[in-house]
Amino acid sequence: QVQLVESGGGLVQAGGSLRLSCAASGRTFSTYRMGWFRQAPGKEREFVAAISRSGVVRNYADSVLGRFTISRDNTKNTVYLQMNSLKPEDTAVYYCAADSGMVITTVPQRYDYWGQGTQVTVSS
Repeated sequence: QVQLVESGGGLVQAGGSLRLSCAASGRTFSTYRMGWFRQAPGKEREFVAAISRSGVVRNYADSVLGRFTISRDNTKNTVYLQMNSLKPEDTAVYYCAADSGMVITTVPQRYDYWGQGTQVTVSS
């Protein structure tokens, strides 16, 4: 069982930056692949980024490639999402998720545990 708690969301102007954090409970954090997803009002939840257990392999949605960076610190049981050059279309609730599968995946249904989400609002 893993419990995930996101933090770091807020209101920022276009072009600004935010860093989201996701703290995980339990001693098995390093065995999970981690992902970030987001959901805007009226839209489906969409993949943002994912990272392997070691942090070596990372995958990004095309819409955030070059602007967002996912990282993790297994000693702190935490995964991060550094978001730069934010755009109004990045406005959404951001969720972190943990996946016990064999490879990192962009499919939300394959993730086993989810946080409660943190709101990110980017004003124009």
